[in-house]
Amino acid sequence: MPVQKTRYHAVAAEIQLQIEQRIWLPGERIPSVREMSKIHGISPMTVLKAYELLVLGGWIHVKTKSGYYVTPHHNRLPEPAQTFPQMSNRSININAHVFEVLTACKRDEVMPFGSAFPDPELFPLKHLGRALAQTVRTMPPQSAVTDLPPGSVALRRAIAKRYIRDGIDVSINDIVITSGAMESLGLSLMAVTQPGDSVAIESPAFYGALQTVERLHLKAVEIATHPRHGMSVDALKEAIQTQDIKACWLMSNFQNPLGSSMPEANKIAIRDLLAASDIPLIEDDVYSELYFSEEKTKAIKAYDEQGLVLHCSSFSKCLAPGFRVGWVVAGRYARQIEQLQLMSTLSAAVPNQLAFAQYVQHGGYDRHLRQLRRQLELRQRQMQYAIEQSFPRDTKITRPAGGYFLWVVLPEHINTEHLLQSLLKEHNISIAPGTLFASDGRYKHCMRINCSYSWSELTQAALKTLAECLHKAC
Repeated sequence: MPVQKTRYHAVAAEIQLQIEQRIWLPGERIPSVREMSKIHGISPMTVLKAYELLVLGGWIHVKTKSGYYVTPHHNRLPEPAQTFPQMSNRSININAHVFEVLTACKRDEVMPFGSAFPDPELFPLKHLGRALAQTVRTMPPQSAVTDLPPGSVALRRAIAKRYIRDGIDVSINDIVITSGAMESLGLSLMAVTQPGDSVAIESPAFYGALQTVERLHLKAVEIATHPRHGMSVDALKEAIQTQDIKACWLMSNFQNPLGSSMPEANKIAIRDLLAASDIPLIEDDVYSELYFSEEKTKAIKAYDEQGLVLHCSSFSKCLAPGFRVGWVVAGRYARQIEQLQLMSTLSAAVPNQLAFAQYVQHGGYDRHLRQLRRQLELRQRQMQYAIEQSFPRDTKITRPAGGYFLWVVLPEHINTEHLLQSLLKEHNISIAPGTLFASDGRYKHCMRINCSYSWSELTQAALKTLAECLHKAC
């Protein structure tokens, strides 16, 4: 079923389409808030919200005491096309490059366009701090032992309730708490593969997937991925037919770095393809709570009938990255993952688990998520508009319906790895170069931009500097 939009989203989309079709011309005044309210039979407040979205997207602008007007010469950059990687079975050697880039971007004075985490100012850290302090004061001494793998019963119960609310039948015993999502993903891949096995991954792929494939001495088969619809069903089918695929790792919602989300039909088709060959799916769903539509999009796990989907997520992207609390709904693989965890990290920090359980159940978690989603959507639109106004005209940019990343495709002669070095050295600006997201250099002319930070004068100045550097490179 299609994802439902709020009424003001629908009104904004309708006016945007009318502008694209040149029903409303540049410089022309559109109906007033009161007029539009009567046309659609909605409240003036709903119209104001729709107009706010269009202003942030650069489609219209307001003139004091005059009304709203179509922005002249609106520059709308095209979206990237589907990727077409060479479908070869290859070893990965990227960990050193990822470490070098991430280390260089960690300095406090650097503008974090290249960061993997949202703006920490968006998180309720004071509330979590109070929950943690209360937990430490009141936690039973034996919980330090009893809440080892598979993890705190209270937290697993809270997580299970959220799955059930989303229409996914999950037992507490299916869930294993981990030290962040990366551990859940790594343990899941270890549970279903052996060294030398081939794993189907997206292209471009989250660099954590590439690092894990390298660390476990596996081979990657990179699958064509669409910037809106995610991993290509046809390309995955071909890979299964021609390669000995033992597992598949993908992000079904708001993929990193593209921001793509699979339509429901594609999710079901992926499930069917993998189930027909008894291939486990590691579903990385850490951005699922960061949707901009009215309803949360379903995970592939929601359609899993054979227990082949290991659904991994965490609180790092939506609540607090430093606490390192994640989980995997492992089902038939839960016992195996518990054993693997006992041989590695042993357990996620027990006080953190108990603090999260308390906050998720009683601390206003859903209210925080609603505020977070609103802020991320507004900031993404601000960043998109600024990029469209300032970057070279042959730039391409994604338009995700959630998350906080934009994938930017530049002219092919621009090397974003080299660009990063000069940006850091001369301007204290970071980007995530495209070379982080593939086993070779095919995305060297691309970059991922984090658009979660507040649209301050400092942010605007940094983006202007980045745009100037790109124009010089062209």
